[in-house]
Amino acid sequence: MPKHYSFVRSILGKYLNFLWRIVNLQTFPIAIGYLVMIFLSPVWRKTVRPLKLNLLMVIYNFSCSILSAYTVAQFVMVFVKSKDLFDMNNHESLKLPMFVYWLTKWIELFDTVLMILRHKERQISFLHVYHHCSVLILSDMAYHSYQWPPVGFVLCMNSFVHVFLYMYYGQSALFPGERPWWKRRLTQLQILQFLVGLVHLTYGYFYYGFCLFGPFYALTMFGLFSNFYYFAFISKKSLSKKKVS
Repeated sequence: MPKHYSFVRSILGKYLNFLWRIVNLQTFPIAIGYLVMIFLSPVWRKTVRPLKLNLLMVIYNFSCSILSAYTVAQFVMVFVKSKDLFDMNNHESLKLPMFVYWLTKWIELFDTVLMILRHKERQISFLHVYHHCSVLILSDMAYHSYQWPPVGFVLCMNSFVHVFLYMYYGQSALFPGERPWWKRRLTQLQILQFLVGLVHLTYGYFYYGFCLFGPFYALTMFGLFSNFYYFAFISKKSLSKKKVS
């Protein structure tokens, strides 16, 4: 049997096994239900008027920001003691922060529920759905199987960004019609997060034997957020300049 054929078969076997593990996660049916909810959301829009939920959104978003800050603090305390961010062994000390992170991903599905109730379907982009579904599933797998410092590092960065993300949403709900000025900086922070994750996971893949899925996923997120940034800030700015001229 040719060596390259054996290599390809080995890679396919690993990733088919990886996909099978995802299908068997307890969050997989939740992710499917989440997609079904989005698919059926036009029915709600046609039959029920949009709800005004500003107070609920203020409480919800600031609560998510505080919970993310708590998660970051828990991760950082672990990293101070275990300074090796490439150690591929389970650490009992990571169990709590990974559980809290996993819990936040369940709670954050409520983002989409609020959008549907308020008839804000335009905000439910491919990026939004892909991010919520994938992170829910991956946080489940991380908590139950990969309590590793390199995985914790990536999750910690995500929690850090979410401190400011939900602070932004909370401020927007608290002062309707007055969007915080730092939206662009927030998106830049999100892109930086995935760039750092991509570098970290790629280095780990080549020198420590990390799974190839890690850098691949970081690359997809980096690409999607970069695409969002371009159309939200660069492309619109160019169009406005053309109109002025």
